[in-house]
Amino acid sequence: MKSHDLTPMMRQYHELKARLPGTLLLFRLGDFYELFYEDAEIAARELEITLTGREVGRGRRVPMCGVPYHAVTGYVARLVERGYRIALCDQVEDPRKARGLVRRAITRIITPGTIMDEALLPARGAAYLAALARGEGRWGLAAADLSTGEFMVTEVAGAQWPRLLEEIGRLEPREILISAGEVDALRPALAAAHLTPVEAWRWDGALAQRLLREHFRVQTLDGFGCADLPAAIMAAGVLLDYLRQTQLSPLQHLRGIRTYSLDDYLVLDEGTRRHLEVLRNQRDGTSRHTLLDVLDRTVTSMGGRLLRTWLSQPLRDVAAITDRQDAVAELVRRPALREAARGGLRLIADLARLIGRVGHASAGPRDLAALRLSLERLPTLRASLAEATAARLRALTAAVETHEDLAALIAGALVDDPPVVVRDGGVIREGYNGDLDALRTAARGGKRWIADLEGVERGRTGIRSLRVGYNKVFGYYIEVSNPNLKLVPPDYIRKQTLANAERFITAEMKEREAQILGAEERMAELELRLFTGLREAVAAHAAAIQQTAAALAEWDVLAAFAEVAAARGYVRPSLSEDAVLEVRGGRHPVVEAALPAGAFVPNDLDLDVADRAMLIVTGPNMSGKSVYCRQAALIVILAQIGSFVPAERATIGVVDRLFARVGATDDTALGRSTFLVEMQETALILHTATRRSLIILDEVGRGTSTYDGMSIAWAVVEHLHDQVGARTLFATHFHELTDLAALLPRVHNVNVLVQEEGDEVVFLHRVAAGAADRSYGIHVARLAGIPATVIEQARRILAHLEAASVGPATPETFLAPLPGWARGALQIPLPLNVPSPVEEELLSLAVETMSPLEALNRLSELRERARAARRPQEAPRDRRVQ
Repeated sequence: MKSHDLTPMMRQYHELKARLPGTLLLFRLGDFYELFYEDAEIAARELEITLTGREVGRGRRVPMCGVPYHAVTGYVARLVERGYRIALCDQVEDPRKARGLVRRAITRIITPGTIMDEALLPARGAAYLAALARGEGRWGLAAADLSTGEFMVTEVAGAQWPRLLEEIGRLEPREILISAGEVDALRPALAAAHLTPVEAWRWDGALAQRLLREHFRVQTLDGFGCADLPAAIMAAGVLLDYLRQTQLSPLQHLRGIRTYSLDDYLVLDEGTRRHLEVLRNQRDGTSRHTLLDVLDRTVTSMGGRLLRTWLSQPLRDVAAITDRQDAVAELVRRPALREAARGGLRLIADLARLIGRVGHASAGPRDLAALRLSLERLPTLRASLAEATAARLRALTAAVETHEDLAALIAGALVDDPPVVVRDGGVIREGYNGDLDALRTAARGGKRWIADLEGVERGRTGIRSLRVGYNKVFGYYIEVSNPNLKLVPPDYIRKQTLANAERFITAEMKEREAQILGAEERMAELELRLFTGLREAVAAHAAAIQQTAAALAEWDVLAAFAEVAAARGYVRPSLSEDAVLEVRGGRHPVVEAALPAGAFVPNDLDLDVADRAMLIVTGPNMSGKSVYCRQAALIVILAQIGSFVPAERATIGVVDRLFARVGATDDTALGRSTFLVEMQETALILHTATRRSLIILDEVGRGTSTYDGMSIAWAVVEHLHDQVGARTLFATHFHELTDLAALLPRVHNVNVLVQEEGDEVVFLHRVAAGAADRSYGIHVARLAGIPATVIEQARRILAHLEAASVGPATPETFLAPLPGWARGALQIPLPLNVPSPVEEELLSLAVETMSPLEALNRLSELRERARAARRPQEAPRDRRVQ
């Protein structure tokens, strides 16, 4: 359809839509945001709202749907979660002043990585937008959290591409910018991410340098530590350019770039974080019963986000870890200081996101009011924090500015309890601006005259039912009912006729109305200018407030560590550059927290690559092998984030990379079986582990046949011992592997003890030297509710197998010890003393109380059940145990 055939409003829509390919345009019409054409069909399907139509010219109708403007945030959230890019088009002039079509403009573009609405952001999680750039033999990664202004870059050699992928997995960006020419190449590796192609010409190093220098107002990027990282600079430049295009705001809260090296941190790949349940559990994906859940005693959202970062990125630098430990030690030793700090921090709002919205120019009056309230509390809080003596705490306290002048500026300009939006009026405090005060006085005077007018006119006309009213269409009016029209004075000017009344105005009334509305209009414009100026003045302090927010967040996390340590009896671990791991009385932090106090059974651990690099851990199911292994890994993570650890004492040789392959599941989306997933995770360990790594392997080889699995597990142990030399805990049910302790000098056996009491087995959960002699799987099966007949048969088969030597892994040799076995049939009579359910019910019948008819009916029923129970046995008995 040609443009001149469209209605003026639809021509305006088409002009705006043409600028936004691949974007759903929400077009403001009155109290609704409307979508048209394919956008409407997508939104109606995704949001489950009604799809209607609208005439666009010459009788043609197109699909249309809409959502109320006051509820748009929720609808936008649902669309963005599904990966759509959204543009909001608003009316940017007063419809009453418009000459013809109301002027509209794009006011916001929202993508998965550029969300700013507080309701759409996780309070205790980051929301990163990332950009991935390929340079000359190198990869650059930039990431920014628009809500807080955090902006960081890193770069790796091309051969470290897998490591960069792990870092992307750690950051969990909501959106990744990639070159349009790289989409097909990168999509397989980044299948789980939302990828946004960016034109290839924008990936230019010189352009990126210029954009970054202009934004940060610097001559060189040397001060950010990334001047010699061209791929990282390219990624950062593309990311900044994308934000400028989509946000239509000054981005004053993006004040600098933090450059970091992946080598500074302990590597926890996605599989390890998942298996150890560091941030999310494997049952429902929440943080319940995770390491985060145990540690998160933070009292601010800023601290909560920082804790998540620390848990996914533990340190490797002993000096930095020691600084944190010193801080925690003081806060454990001084509970009054700890409580004073936590009490003050509880009163501080999310400064990082508040100043983020200020710098983004999306902060409303209540955001500034919340910021003022927190700033006013900073002097008292800082005085409490200044009591600390640990070096790290003193440095953090020094970074906390009190911002008293800024708090006074906001307090002097803003009312104490402002409305949500500026257009509602009443935002600026009386006395802040003389012109605004004069307009308010004029408006109030006019309204008082209008308020008094009703009484005056009733007295003048004698019409007792006369009333003065106002609506947005007709303005102020005098309403007179039909029976009283004869009393209307001649100076009344008819304005509107109703069914039972007439509405009038007077010349003086019209003059007063113009005075009131003119004053209110000018007040609204002036208040908006004053508020915008105030917000810009606050934004100028963004860097200092961000520094304060970061310091308070770290104070919060360190105080939370101390709170947990004091409550749960954690101790300060010793750190070592040697590849050792010695724990006395160690406890699993998550399991211990879920049990009654004192119920967890502590255990010791001793690993040293020199002579005790690997422990083969054996023991029954449910005895605690996996808990013991995971406990070691979690203690290392706790130690390297600077926390105390659940133990009597511990010496931790700093780990460069932690691997945990504990259980596996099918990856049906990628067509990978449980065993394939297990082997891929094991391969990653064998290829990338170093002598300084810690490896947790649980049941390697269990996903295939017994002898295949045992062979693989055996070879893995040998390779780790001979080629890698890392500290390793290897839990297994292949008891044959315990023989390796006699063949490999740095392999030792430990087992989880049980105690037999008659037919019962008691799991002691204590780890001791040596190998386990039995698995007690049948006992566990009985605890799980396996029927008694199956349990009895399993015991008899086990007894036969244990009485003979099983040779090569063929059915004949495996089953040969069973009496009566032959190809095609296996007859082992069931013991007669195991009654069937029908027999048990028959024996329990009280026949003496039954009538003859009841007895016959009951007997007939039992006979049918007995026949039904025998039907499956009529099938061929090939290799069936009976």
